[in-house]
Amino acid sequence: MLTLPKKKNFWFLPLGGAGEIGMNLNLFGHNNEWIMVDCGITFGDRLGVDIIMPDPSAILEYADNIKALVLTHAHEDHIGAVPYLWPYLKCPVYATPFTAQVLRQKLEEKSWAKQVQIIEVPLSGRVQIGSFDVEYITLTHSIPEPNALAIRTEHGCVLHTGDWKIDTDPLLGDVTNENRLKEIGDEGVLALVCDSTNVFEKDTAGSENDVSIELEKLLPQITDGCVVVCCFSSNLARIQSIAFAAHKVGRKVALVGRSLDRMVNAAVHSGYLKGLPAFITVDQAMDMPSEKVLLISTGSQGEYRSALARISQKEHPLVSLDSGDTIIFSSRVIPGNERSISAMQNRLIHQGVRLITSHDEDVHVSGHPGQQDLIAMYGWIRPRSLIPVHGEARHMHAQAELGLANGVPHSLLIKNGSLVELAGDKPKIIDTIESGRWGIDGKCLVNMQSSILKERNKVSVQGAIFISVPVDDICQLQGIPVVSFCGVVERGEESESLMESLQNIVRRTMRQDMGKEKNYLEALQKSIKQECNQRFGKKPIIDVHFVRSDT
Repeated sequence: MLTLPKKKNFWFLPLGGAGEIGMNLNLFGHNNEWIMVDCGITFGDRLGVDIIMPDPSAILEYADNIKALVLTHAHEDHIGAVPYLWPYLKCPVYATPFTAQVLRQKLEEKSWAKQVQIIEVPLSGRVQIGSFDVEYITLTHSIPEPNALAIRTEHGCVLHTGDWKIDTDPLLGDVTNENRLKEIGDEGVLALVCDSTNVFEKDTAGSENDVSIELEKLLPQITDGCVVVCCFSSNLARIQSIAFAAHKVGRKVALVGRSLDRMVNAAVHSGYLKGLPAFITVDQAMDMPSEKVLLISTGSQGEYRSALARISQKEHPLVSLDSGDTIIFSSRVIPGNERSISAMQNRLIHQGVRLITSHDEDVHVSGHPGQQDLIAMYGWIRPRSLIPVHGEARHMHAQAELGLANGVPHSLLIKNGSLVELAGDKPKIIDTIESGRWGIDGKCLVNMQSSILKERNKVSVQGAIFISVPVDDICQLQGIPVVSFCGVVERGEESESLMESLQNIVRRTMRQDMGKEKNYLEALQKSIKQECNQRFGKKPIIDVHFVRSDT
């Protein structure tokens, strides 16, 4: 069970993002206080749950001790859970201007939005939050204003990288503040808590400028049909490059997807995307000759209700594609999304659409550090210890080994719920705190291990049988049992045969003297399950209930 950290402690506790990609939520504790770093989501596609986030239950007992939520940047896996979890936290939120603007847009439909104290921190700013000294260090990534955080207490400094890479020509925003990182390294760093996502790339991540050059080469080669470029809505440098490349070949550009509109609006509000050719509406684009149009679309990961997924299913209200049109996937496959992306691409190919991916042309670079980027960071920071995060177990293990092979004295492998003591010679795990996941089920937050979802999952796999048994006050059968099926048998002879068998089981059971109603129900459940298992090898959910007669 989690307790409050004492003055002698400097704790690190990830509740999301350690052992998985996405859903980042990290806590740092000292002197009876906590700060939370990032509060993100991942996307689901089963059981009616579209959005999944870390379960914050472990920290909610100490919500009054959470002094701030500090955001590193504006990606969904770092800020997407704020609209759902802030009412439980009710703490100030610190962010640089662009991230703050994106967050305001996300919260604007919430009735409590004005209660959220959003404190804008200037780029390279430094703030005192309770017992914590937090400094923002500018990095490069695939979104404006990504930041590392130098988090200091009386025990020393920890550098939490957030998401990053080294890009000497990012096109939008400043380059990595290498000099300040080296100065922090000179100061001494207890631990480097570091992004592991792209650790299997042996070189650097690459530059956005490289993609811009490739797009300018590629678009003139596509002279027929509509062009759709699918990318992450937050990659505003990529959107800028696409727009300029389209303008050079005489194509007008429209944005398809609300998240693209929101990101572009936030960027313009924050002073980015100056001089960009004006976008047209999707309606205008569909009325123009297809060879004069380029659409920028969301949905590169095959997300269920994204714009491109709906286009591939011919369900988008405005956009339809024809044979001969081209889609450029200017994105990477995030681990775990392979099946949804493949299914979407297959649907598009069946429509006669030509696909171009990063396997065909150099139309994407990662926003996360390759091995050479990581080695450079180790050299700048020279941490006593490395704590890999933001990756699956295989990513984190690979980074731990890379760090040890490149001069880092110690590395620590953790998972969600690992309570780490940072104070002392080297970090060590001192406890394991229960962690889990919450999901958005319609308008409700549910625990992903809840009985609701377990039952829903069982119904989806095994089906369900419902039986209403008319009885009197002493559990004597008073009529014909009513049987209905969900996902068990096809309608027709098979269902009629099963219905007759189950009705006979009810009649036989109800003739026996079992005393209590509970005994009858248990006997019915057992016999019906045995019958289904013998017939189909299935164990559907069985719901038997007694209906009392009026007489």
